[in-house]
Amino acid sequence: MLKQRVITALILLALLLPALFATNPWPFMGLTVVFIAAGAWEWGRLNGLPAGMAWGGALLCLLACVLAEQLGWVQSTPPLVWLMAGAFWVLLGGWMIQRGVSGWVLWPRMLRWVGGLLLLALAWLAMAQAHQRGVNFLLSVLVLVWAADVFAYFTGKAVGGRWIKTKLAGSISPGKSWEGVMGGMLGVVLVALVWVEVDRRWALPEVSFYSLLFAKGWWVALPALLFMSAMSVVGDLVESLVKRSAGMKDSSGLLPGHGGVLDRADALLPALPLAMMLVFWI
Repeated sequence: MLKQRVITALILLALLLPALFATNPWPFMGLTVVFIAAGAWEWGRLNGLPAGMAWGGALLCLLACVLAEQLGWVQSTPPLVWLMAGAFWVLLGGWMIQRGVSGWVLWPRMLRWVGGLLLLALAWLAMAQAHQRGVNFLLSVLVLVWAADVFAYFTGKAVGGRWIKTKLAGSISPGKSWEGVMGGMLGVVLVALVWVEVDRRWALPEVSFYSLLFAKGWWVALPALLFMSAMSVVGDLVESLVKRSAGMKDSSGLLPGHGGVLDRADALLPALPLAMMLVFWI
C-alpha cells in the first residue's frame, strides 16, 4: 500500500508541478479540469446513479468549467458567485453534519447530484482564478488545507479525547476529535505567520493569501484563518458522510493507494471558493 501511495504521488507531482509553474495557464487549467471531471464521475457513483449518468455528470461538470472560462470568470468572477458559494458551504455543510448520515438520503437524489456538480465546478473555477493570481497565492491556500489536516492528525493522535470527551462527529468520522481540530487551527496560524515573514523577507512579486489577510490586520486575519481551517474539516466530514451513506470506503480507485479524486480533494472543495470569497469581500 505504501509503495502504491508513493508511486501515485510521484506521478501526480510529475504532472502537476510543470503545469503549475508554466508561464501559460492552459496546461494547469486543462489538467485540473480533468481531475474535477473525474471527481464528478465519482460523485455520480456515490449517489447511486447508473454508469451512463455518472459519465454524463463528468461531461456536464467539464462543460460548466469551460463555460465559466469562456465567460471570463477565471479572470474576474462576479463577487456574488463567491458569496453564494460560501453561504452554500457554511449553511449546507453545517446542516448536513448536524443531520448525519441518515439525513443525507432524505434529499432527492437528483438535487444531491446536481448540487455536487455545481460545487465541483466552483472549486475548479476558484483554483483556476487563484492560479491566475500567482503560484504563491494558490500554494498558500493549498498549504493551509494540508497544514490543517496534518496538524489535526498528529494532535488528535497525541491528545484526542483527553480534554474533550465528546466526539467531533462520531457517526460520520469516529477518528476525528475536537482537540485535533484545535491543533489544526493552531498549525494553520503558525504556517501563516511563517509564510508572511517569508513574503516580507524575500519580497516575492506574488502576494500570498496570508499576506492579503494580515494586510487588513490581526483582527481580520486570525478569524479568517480559523474559519478556513474549520471549513476544511467540514469538507472532509461532508465527503465522509456521503461515502458512509453509499456504503463505500473510497470514492473510487482512480488513485492507487489514495482512493479517489474526492478523497484527496474533499477539504479543498470548500476552501478554494471560500478563499476567493474572503479576498473579494474582506
